[in-house]
Amino acid sequence: MSSSLKHIHLPDFQLRCGKKQSISVGYQIFGCQLHTAPIILVNHALTGNSSVIDWWSDIVGSQKAIDTDRYTVVALDIPGNGFDGEVEHLIYNYPDWILEDVAHAFAEALQQLRICYVHAGVGGSIGGCLLWEMTVAYPELFGTIIPIASDWKATDWIIANCHIQERILLNSKQPIEDARQHAMTFYRTPQSLRHKFNRAKDADFKVNSWLNHHGKALKKRFTLPSYQLVNHLLATANASKNHHDNILKALANSDVRIRLIAVDSDGFFTAQEDYETYQLLKNYRDIEYHEINSIHGHDAFLIEQEQVTELITAQLQQLESSALLKACV
Repeated sequence: MSSSLKHIHLPDFQLRCGKKQSISVGYQIFGCQLHTAPIILVNHALTGNSSVIDWWSDIVGSQKAIDTDRYTVVALDIPGNGFDGEVEHLIYNYPDWILEDVAHAFAEALQQLRICYVHAGVGGSIGGCLLWEMTVAYPELFGTIIPIASDWKATDWIIANCHIQERILLNSKQPIEDARQHAMTFYRTPQSLRHKFNRAKDADFKVNSWLNHHGKALKKRFTLPSYQLVNHLLATANASKNHHDNILKALANSDVRIRLIAVDSDGFFTAQEDYETYQLLKNYRDIEYHEINSIHGHDAFLIEQEQVTELITAQLQQLESSALLKACV
């Protein structure tokens, strides 16, 4: 846990299902002092956290693509993700939650920080899905969103994989380790694993040792309730659910600029889905579509740092002329 981690407590947080509960939102702020520079919100991926300068150090930092010398970088933890190590902050009633609830929790936390406008939101995987949810729920919050290797909805493929993950978490004797090993196989591609291992062996195939390592590593930093929660949240992603699954209608009240970044080999959040979104919205929105070229599949947004740097840098430079601070009244 980072020493800079702080908390915002929401004692009577209203869930979309009608229930109320007390939650805590962890957050960290990097770079320029809050309200002195344009704000970049970075939403973490499913097993990530608010320490974005650690797990995304090639992208966020001094003179990096998301430059902490010129921006204020804000990162929030999905409530209940367990990053702070506080048992009382875990969420056990995960079936009551949907990703839209997290969007509202983040918005309430930003409001308490007196942030009413975000120059750009950046997020990978579920973090990108969350950008879509926040944009629809709060149409004037973002100037630009940059969802990476993500989508505005959980497809049947995502829902199916999350269902299998939940079954493993409920039934396995080593639930976190086994679920993580399963997840790693759809975060990568057959070509990626061949490139990395090429059937190499020690006592066992090296690919098996690699999977075992990832399972054990996640168990050290995730509890079962936290992993059950984030897996469930991913399956509920649908920023257009209140608009008859029409994302164009869902965005009707927002002038947000959308910069989609897909991975051409992503077998989880497929590039085809993002491109279809681009085709659907291009005549009505300020939207662009870009691709990361990689053999590594979904995890390419964490592996292909040069391409990610180039794409994010280009987008933020393009937006420099609109970098206006808006103070809450």
